[in-house]
Amino acid sequence: MDAIKNITASGLKENAPKVSIGSTVRVHVKIREGERERIQVFEGTVIARNNSGIAETFTVRRVSYGVGVERVFPIHSPNVEKVELVRNGKVRRAKLYYLRDRVGKAAKVKEQI
Repeated sequence: MDAIKNITASGLKENAPKVSIGSTVRVHVKIREGERERIQVFEGTVIARNNSGIAETFTVRRVSYGVGVERVFPIHSPNVEKVELVRNGKVRRAKLYYLRDRVGKAAKVKEQI
């Protein structure tokens, strides 16, 4: 068990982003298109965090052109350039899957002061 931890420790980011459920974040992701590489920004609400260690991920949801879009980002991935915190959300749940069924103002998360 310790051997696995030692192997995965090299892949962990030292300054991993502090992502909390309900927060609105801006995720800067590296996108490769052939030989070129660019950074694309994905902004939305964090609705879930899963796993731990090197396999830790978080799910970000946003509505784009009337369609709900969710992306799962590995926290320790080298393709995730940085995660900016836009605002903190005040929530009472660990998973915000109920936001999938809501539209407009009902899908908002209150801001934590």
